[in-house]
This record gives sequence, C-alpha cells and structure tokens, in this order.
Amino acid sequence: MPDAFIPKRPVVTAYPKMADAFTEAEAIASYLKDRGLETPCGSLYDESLRKHVRNREFDMLIAVGGDGSMLRAGHLCAPSGVPILGVNLGRLGFLIQIDRKEWREYFEKLFNGEAWIENRMMLYAEHIRAGESLGGWNALNEVVVGRGATLRPVRLTASVDGRQLTSYVADGLIASTATGSTAYALAAGGPILPPELRNILLVPIAPHLSVDRAVVLSEGSSVSIIVRGENAVLSIDGQPPINLMEDDHVDVRAAEVTAQFVRFGDPGYFYRNLTAHMNENSIGLPR
Repeated sequence: MPDAFIPKRPVVTAYPKMADAFTEAEAIASYLKDRGLETPCGSLYDESLRKHVRNREFDMLIAVGGDGSMLRAGHLCAPSGVPILGVNLGRLGFLIQIDRKEWREYFEKLFNGEAWIENRMMLYAEHIRAGESLGGWNALNEVVVGRGATLRPVRLTASVDGRQLTSYVADGLIASTATGSTAYALAAGGPILPPELRNILLVPIAPHLSVDRAVVLSEGSSVSIIVRGENAVLSIDGQPPINLMEDDHVDVRAAEVTAQFVRFGDPGYFYRNLTAHMNENSIGLPR
C-alpha cells in the first residue's frame, strides 16, 4: 500500500452553482474544527482563497461538487502540489470516491491514517501559429481539436514524436489522459485506461472514411495535431473553445505538474467505482 496521508491544514471549497454545496461544505468545515483544525471554507472560484492555495498555505483541498469541480480543483492545485479530496454532490462522480452521505465515515478513516495519495498525469497543450506560441494550458481530462459551430467535419493530421501518424476527416480528435479515458474519450468509443498510466490516448470523434480506432501512445510520447482546413476549435477540459486557423498546430505532451487525489482502500477502488457508476448510468433507460 502507498504511504498514509493525514492532512494538518485543509481547506474546504464548494462549487457555487450547485445546490446545497455550501451547506455541505460548511458542515465539513465545522466537523474539522471540532477536531481542532481551523479550516477555511469558501467558493472554489474565490480569488483570495485560490491565492492561498497557490501559495501552498494548505496541505489538502476538499472539493464539494461533482466531476467538474474536481477538474477545476485539479487545475488550481496541481501547480502547487496540493492533494484534492472530493465529496460528490453531482450525478456521476467518476473522479470522486466519497458520496455526500458518506463523508463522515471516510473522514474518520482519513484521520486514522487510512488514506493515500494517487498521482495522475496531466497534459500540457500549446497552440502554435506560424511558429509562434499563442498560449499553453494544463488539462486533467482531455485536449480536443474539433469542429466549431458548423456541421462540416474538420481535416486534421496527427504526428507522434515528429513522425506523421495519420490524417482524419472527423468531428474532431481527442488527446486524453488515463483520467479522461472515462470522460469524453469513453463517449467517443475509446478504451478505459488504468488511472496510473502516463500515456496519451488519441480518439477520433465520428471519423468519416478515416482511421476509426483509438491509439494509445507510448509513455513519454507527444502528439502534434495540425489543422488542414477551416472552422476548427480547441477546447481544454470542456472549457470555452478557442478558434483555430488552417495550419495551426496544437502540440500535446505530458505536463510537468501532476494532479494528486486523496484515496481510500486498495488501488482497485478504481474498478469498483467505475462499475458502480456505469451501472448507475443505465437506470431509468427504456428497455
């Protein structure tokens, strides 16, 4: 088993657009104060709180919300090396072990030394036009180059480690982490990867007369996605799209930072969590 993790300076954050998130977050902060831990509590978007996280003033961030909150927390915490513990108020919660009804039980385990830190690779995506970098972003789930507002497919070329892999005519191409393999990449027909892998997964979206299989790159490989037409956009972890022009490159490689999650039980939790959520998703569908 990995080394035990017991926090001493936690902070509790809530996703402000989710009903009951602040109520649950305040209950958690109160519980921690009863244990002698002075624990700030606020919005995940509060800039003052975020500044304290960036300054490494906390040794754990508790994110009350759903998978989207975990993505935002990952972007905030990874550069500072602050581990994240999620409490799920959302629908699925692929990234979260703890449901809102269970957090007291799990927090007892946390302070009994039964928690450990799981490291997950992030991606770094750089937008390059005519040899000039126009921006760079970290992604926990995926980097997507896809069609914009039009219904026409985009034409893309993918090169791996400087060698052309293939061309696509498709709605888009996903470059995913193992974490993202249970997100958009899964919906597009990609495989589920174990979370500890440090490989990039390439999954085409609705390819037309193109390679229609997902490709798992070797650990350490990088990919360059080149736009061969118009109307393409870039999206990082589902954030608002950035317009791309013909011949723009989106270069994707493993990020220098790593997202850290607080976990409980043996590493096989991932498969139990996955099976539970996949079964949940089928409830209520017509037979």
